[in-house]
Amino acid sequence: MTGSSRRATSRHRLRIKRVYLPPDVADGQRVLVDRLWPRGLRKADAHISAWLKDVAPSSALRQWFGHDPARWAEFQSRYSVELASNQAVETLRQMWAHGDVTLVYSARDEAHNQARALAEYLQGAQG
Repeated sequence: MTGSSRRATSRHRLRIKRVYLPPDVADGQRVLVDRLWPRGLRKADAHISAWLKDVAPSSALRQWFGHDPARWAEFQSRYSVELASNQAVETLRQMWAHGDVTLVYSARDEAHNQARALAEYLQGAQG
């Protein structure tokens, strides 16, 4: 990432939010970061700008994690390794460089999910 896009990214907000919550103007671009479409949600009701399936954890990693908080730290570590070579990360960085982005996800656990891990990864790589 160039220095100019790094500075642009820092001016914009990166948020996370459950996809089932109502959209808000402050969300900016709403990007679904789940590999699977959220259950019980019609695409018309999702109000997403993009669905980046490829930025989601691999199926094997997602299944291993199983949203078990005891595996959170290891999940973050393994997911970071996947993200380091993931081309979809650059797409997401470019979106963030041009405006506010909200990573939307369907998991029930608001503290232990791929959107939170992804946001922490992106924010850590920014600085």
